[in-house]
Amino acid sequence: MNEQQLKESILSVLEQNQIGTLATVIQNKPHSRYMTFFNDELTLYTPTSKETHKAEEIEQNPYVHILLGYNGEGFGDSYIEVEGKAVMKEDDNLKQQIWQESFSRWFDGPNDSDYIVLEIHPSAIRLMNKSNESPQVLTL
Repeated sequence: MNEQQLKESILSVLEQNQIGTLATVIQNKPHSRYMTFFNDELTLYTPTSKETHKAEEIEQNPYVHILLGYNGEGFGDSYIEVEGKAVMKEDDNLKQQIWQESFSRWFDGPNDSDYIVLEIHPSAIRLMNKSNESPQVLTL
């Protein structure tokens, strides 16, 4: 698989799977939780509150790990492992762009001062379980 095919396969997994796990590091140990992810090409975004443990953890160590895509159908389910660096964004345009009414459960609206977006810049994305192929790594 060439680099363009790998990127297209990764983008396909991203477009078809919004729920995944985000792992941060606290006291040199991983801490994972399910999150909803959006993407613009290979940059990932996930909404959160700046008053969460994950925000504190990212302030201390911005490196994260994300799993997206495995559907539980068995061997052959493509999924991706993302290694990257998270940045907390309070940009009003970005917050408005990914806002969904379901976020109202946690926020008063897209202008809620606690509502932020984590922007994740991947350094490597590993495509796993793609049609009996060996894992493929896209290094960025």
